[in-house]
Amino acid sequence: MKEKVQIGMHASIAGGLSKAVSRTVATASECFQIFARNPRGWLARPLEHEEISEFRTVREHAGLWPLAVHTVYLVNLAASDPVLLARSRDAFREEIMRSLALGADYLVVHPGSAGRADVELGIATAVESIRQSVRDLGLRGAPAKASRAGKNGEMSILIENTAGQGSSIGCDFEQIAWLLRELDEIPVDVCMDTAHTFASGYDISTEAGLRSTIRAIDGSFGFDRIKLIHCNDSKAPLNSRVDRHQHIGLGYIGAEAFRRLMHSLKFRHVPFILETPVDKERGYEWNVERLWELAS
Repeated sequence: MKEKVQIGMHASIAGGLSKAVSRTVATASECFQIFARNPRGWLARPLEHEEISEFRTVREHAGLWPLAVHTVYLVNLAASDPVLLARSRDAFREEIMRSLALGADYLVVHPGSAGRADVELGIATAVESIRQSVRDLGLRGAPAKASRAGKNGEMSILIENTAGQGSSIGCDFEQIAWLLRELDEIPVDVCMDTAHTFASGYDISTEAGLRSTIRAIDGSFGFDRIKLIHCNDSKAPLNSRVDRHQHIGLGYIGAEAFRRLMHSLKFRHVPFILETPVDKERGYEWNVERLWELAS
């Protein structure tokens, strides 16, 4: 018997952290992702004990698993500029502590952009950034599933593959595998983004392309390291190296490709989190419903 797929969404924390839980439940989602602070600024308001407690209680009551926190956009773990690198490392460490306080199962981060530096130096810098950021925090990997994950340091960092825009690293599965090998002493795994995968040149839009992509995953970091899938169609074509998300079935990847993904035994055990657009015509409710239809 096939394992039941899990579908969720990236929920806004506008109006308070606990609002993200009610927004998730309202869309018939079973798991969710949030930003734990303003994603577009360096400064973060400290979390109050009361709001942390309320959030954890409301989430527990709703039975949502997993909870992923997405690192703020400004963080660049592979930065060649020393000032930006120092700020990024400080901010990422703060993100780890914030996520642990909220009981998150996963903290998702892009590996960063190397700028004018070569890929090897960029990867080495990202590795050192993660090592420095987790130091003395007692971080341990999240359990496969638990009613109260995120306590006692139980959380995994997930490196998200990128579209390959500019000088970003992590668009190649071998680069992700390289990062994981260098960080084998830290609970680090993979978040695979479908739009990024497609835009970086892995053609998951066709049956043959999906088989080829599965072989590429098996030959690099392996399916056991994928803990979360960011499920997005792509406004940009194959190998465009452009990161632009689209509603499920309305982009270059297409509805049938998502049907294949949802029914693949290789992917079916991994939670699918939507990061699709919210516009006048469609929002998360439409995309969640669409994905459930394709999964049935």
